[in-house]
Amino acid sequence: MALTGRTALLAALGSLVVGLLLPSWAGIGVVCGVLLLGVLADLLLAAPVRTLGLARAGDTSVRLGEPATVTLTVTNPSGRPLRAHLRDAWPPSAFRPGTELTASRQRLRVPAGERRRVTTELRPTRRGDHQARRVTVRSLGPLGLAGRQGSHLVPWTLRALPPFASRKHLPSRLARLRELDGRTSLLTRGQGTEFDSLREYLPGDDVRSIDWRASARRTTVAVRTWRPERDRHILVVLDTGRTSAGRVGDAPRLDAALDAALLLTALAAKAGDRVDLLAHDLHPRASVVGRSATEVLPAVTQAMALLEPALVETDLRALTAAALRLVPHRSLIVLLTSLDAGPAEDGLLPVLPQLTKRHEVIVAAVADPRLTELAEARGSVAAVYGAAAAEQTRADRRSVAERLTRLGATVLDAPPAALPPALADTYLALKAAGRL
Repeated sequence: MALTGRTALLAALGSLVVGLLLPSWAGIGVVCGVLLLGVLADLLLAAPVRTLGLARAGDTSVRLGEPATVTLTVTNPSGRPLRAHLRDAWPPSAFRPGTELTASRQRLRVPAGERRRVTTELRPTRRGDHQARRVTVRSLGPLGLAGRQGSHLVPWTLRALPPFASRKHLPSRLARLRELDGRTSLLTRGQGTEFDSLREYLPGDDVRSIDWRASARRTTVAVRTWRPERDRHILVVLDTGRTSAGRVGDAPRLDAALDAALLLTALAAKAGDRVDLLAHDLHPRASVVGRSATEVLPAVTQAMALLEPALVETDLRALTAAALRLVPHRSLIVLLTSLDAGPAEDGLLPVLPQLTKRHEVIVAAVADPRLTELAEARGSVAAVYGAAAAEQTRADRRSVAERLTRLGATVLDAPPAALPPALADTYLALKAAGRL
C-alpha cells in the first residue's frame, strides 16, 4: 500500500476541522473514519499490480553521448482501469546529467484489458553495459488517496560503445588510400611492391620501373606500376594498465587510445588488411582475432565498450609474449601505451627488441596538452616551478621516444585529438613505402 500527498493534505484539513468545529474525540473519529473509508475505497478499486504484464523493446547499443530509447509495454489484464505512476530504474550514468529523476518516471493510464507503451529516453555518459532490472508501478484508486505498489523484474541491457569521434578523419584518409592504389583521376601510383599494371613511359618516370620484356613486344616503352600490398596483418595492442587511467582533459588516456585504434581499424579494413586486437595489463582483457573486413570494426567496437583501465602496473613481458603468439609472421604491431619514463624504462625498453626484430612496430602514446600550457607559464613562483616540472616531464618523454626509435620503432606522441589522424597517416606512409 502507498499513500499519496493528497491523503496528507486531507488529513491536515481534517485536523483544522477538528480544532475549529469538532474539538472532541468524536470529531477525531469522524475525520479519521472518512479518511480511512476513502483510502480503503481506493485500495479496493485500484487495478492490481502483480498481474500486470511488462515487456521491453528498443535499442541494445548506442554510441557514447548519443540518444537511445527503450520502450516498455504495460499490459493490464484486470477488469479495472490502471491509473499509475511508473518508475523505470536505470543507473544514473545511463541518463543525461540532471535528467535521471524526470526521465525515469512516467504517468500512465491503461484501460481494462488493454496495453500501453511508455518510452524511456537514455543518453549514456559512460562506456560499457547499463542494466535495467526493476520497474516499480504504483496503481492509484479513483480518489487518488492511496494505491497498490509493486515491482517487476524486467531486465534489459544497453551497451554504450566508444564514441568514435575520429570518424570525421576517415573520408580524407580513404581518399589518400585510393590515391595510393591508383584509383583516382590522377592515377597516382603508390610505391608498394605488389605489381599492378603496365602503362606507357612518361617523362619523369623512374627508369628502374621499365619493363624491357614488355617494351620489346610493343612499339613504345612500358613501365611497371605498383600498388601497396594488401592482406597485410596488423595487430593493435592496447595497454589497459595504470598509466591508461591518467586523465587528459575530461577523459582517461584509454579513451583516446580507443579512438585512435578505431580509426586505424576502419582504415585498414578498407585497405584490405587483416586487423586483430589485444587488450592487456596483467592478463589479457579483450581479444578480437580472425575477423573478416566487414566484421572486424563492429567486433572491435563491441570489445572496446567493456574495457576499463586497471589500477595495476602492466606486465609488458606477458603483453609481448601474448602479442608474439598472435603474429607468427611479419606484421605491423601498433602498441598504444605510455611514454612515461618510469614504466617505459622498467618495462617497455627491455622488451621492445623482441617485437622490432621481426615486425614493424609503432608505439603511440597520448600526450597531455596541459604540459605545454604549464611549461609556458611564468606569472608567479608557483607557475615557474610548475613550468620546470612540465619541461622536465616533456624532456623525459622525448628521451624515451628517442631510445625507442633507436630500437627500431616508429614513435608517436600526440594529444588526444591529434593522435588518431597521426596514427592513420603513419600507417599510410608505411604502406606507401612498402614497409608492411
